[in-house]
Amino acid sequence: MLGSVLPSAVAWAEEFGDFAPVELFPEERAWVRDAVPRRVREFGTVRDCARRSMGKLGVAPVPILPGTRGEPRWPPGIVGSMTHCEGFRAAAVARSGDIASLGIDAEPDSPLSEVLLPKVARPEERSRITELERSDPTVHWDRLTFSAKESVYKAWFPLARCRLGFLDVSLSFNPLARTFRARLYATGLFHEGKPVSTVTGNWISETGLMCTAVVIQTEVDVRYAASSRF
Repeated sequence: MLGSVLPSAVAWAEEFGDFAPVELFPEERAWVRDAVPRRVREFGTVRDCARRSMGKLGVAPVPILPGTRGEPRWPPGIVGSMTHCEGFRAAAVARSGDIASLGIDAEPDSPLSEVLLPKVARPEERSRITELERSDPTVHWDRLTFSAKESVYKAWFPLARCRLGFLDVSLSFNPLARTFRARLYATGLFHEGKPVSTVTGNWISETGLMCTAVVIQTEVDVRYAASSRF
């Protein structure tokens, strides 16, 4: 799935199940020592995907531990993202000289809770979702909105290091091209001295899963200038 939403500069690996047992570094084993077996398998499989991805770039295996917000801590010179959901685990990485940051997310292709939707989608997005559902009911656009915003955040946070809430992003989808555009209502990334107000991404939906990806190019400059709203 990832190959459909990522550029050639990004290396990736995916699995549609878990490995058991999974070889972990001592630091990683310590991180999940109190976790249930299912969580340990999930944790290990997605890291195996990450190490295989780094191997494609010639990077030796290293421990990949969660950061302060749960983001993976990559070795120097590497940027990346990981995701997991029921029946799917994946990781994607690139050299920081080629890509500034990236985010991937996978979700089951099923409806989002009606209770959760107002917390995820802005009013204008909910109107767009209704229109999209009428034109193409085969895609769960509410869940896709959630996934795309997860990818936006995963690409945003390693650079801006500040909070970006669901309602601080407004999405519009192109169903034919399978792309999306995210309007950012926050300040933290700059390009040629001007705030980055939009990022774009790709999505795919097949075999009961959906996957989204956002890639931020190296031309983006980073300044720690988050709005006072955060």
